[in-house]
Amino acid sequence: MTSAAPPRRATLVHDWLTGMRGGENVLEALLPLLPGAPIHTLFHFPGTVSPAIEARPIHTSLLQGLPGTRRHYRKLLPLFPAAIEDFDLGAFDLVVSSSHCVAKGCIPHPGAVHVCYCHTPMRYAWDQQHAYFPKRSGPLARMRSMVLAGLRVWDVASAARVDRFLANSRFVADRIRRYYGRDAEVVHPPVDVDFFTPPDDAPARRREEGYLLAVSALAPYKRLEVAIAGCERAGLELRIVGDGPERARLERLAGIRTRFLGRVDRDELRELYRGALAFVQPGIEDFGIAPVEALACGTPVVAHGRGGVLDIVEDGVHGVLYRDDDGPEALSATLEARLDTIRKIGFNGLNLRHRAEAFAARQFTERMRAILTPYLETTA
Repeated sequence: MTSAAPPRRATLVHDWLTGMRGGENVLEALLPLLPGAPIHTLFHFPGTVSPAIEARPIHTSLLQGLPGTRRHYRKLLPLFPAAIEDFDLGAFDLVVSSSHCVAKGCIPHPGAVHVCYCHTPMRYAWDQQHAYFPKRSGPLARMRSMVLAGLRVWDVASAARVDRFLANSRFVADRIRRYYGRDAEVVHPPVDVDFFTPPDDAPARRREEGYLLAVSALAPYKRLEVAIAGCERAGLELRIVGDGPERARLERLAGIRTRFLGRVDRDELRELYRGALAFVQPGIEDFGIAPVEALACGTPVVAHGRGGVLDIVEDGVHGVLYRDDDGPEALSATLEARLDTIRKIGFNGLNLRHRAEAFAARQFTERMRAILTPYLETTA
């Protein structure tokens, strides 16, 4: 006769806790599925993440106490592998890593199960190295290339420590297969479609003359200069929500039709989505929370037709995908050719909303519960 044994002990491993972005939203959604599980992370800056995450026991790495870490933690990248491997996970039977950098390289004990939710293999070490580090000459650039080469070797080797890979999109699953030689199941991340909703007067809000909206970190790989130039050529106003190291350069490139709004609160962001003619995404994203939020508000998406957006947008149904190239000419030509369709409500708002609901948080929770529950239950 068998009797129920205590549930297996679980922990979460996350790269770093320095702000609430897509990865942290996934981490927060995992918490109810792993009651009481502590979090192991390289860095935690108190007050930068949600109360739900802050309420968990948080164990930081040996790098946490180094001088200047809060401002310059990314410069410690060469030390990240050793720091993530230093965590003692011997007490845990289930390790769930939420990884876009090194979290998947933690070392569980031999009898443990390691499930990795992979947001992406490290972009800056693999296919987007040149976008992140455009300067290719000089001693510093050569040293950086050597560090990244070593990091790629570690990244591939440490993938063997994962028992089950989950990817946030088909695009990321393909990258996991290409770089790690592993299969991954696709579990789309949660999006708060209960908050991002169309306005009550949706048809009346779509104006003949309006603006395009981009919501993004201002980082090189986001290709926002393409959106700026494309909208300028098409004679359209572009509003950009977000901040980052590229802001000064992008502001120098922008003309009179581009407005930088910086960070905005959720209520203002919802109104911006609702009032836009379309959401524009010129970069190649691993998934893309913002396009789903736009669709949830009844706003079509104009995007470069590669990457995770292909899991979200069907061309001509939920927006417009351009594929000829990724430059401003392709974007502006697409805008000029399809703008009348967008302005005249050529996209059914109910279809857009219905598409967004496929990525609701409850869908993520149900999938992850089905995946994790068997690992949490045991009998003796």
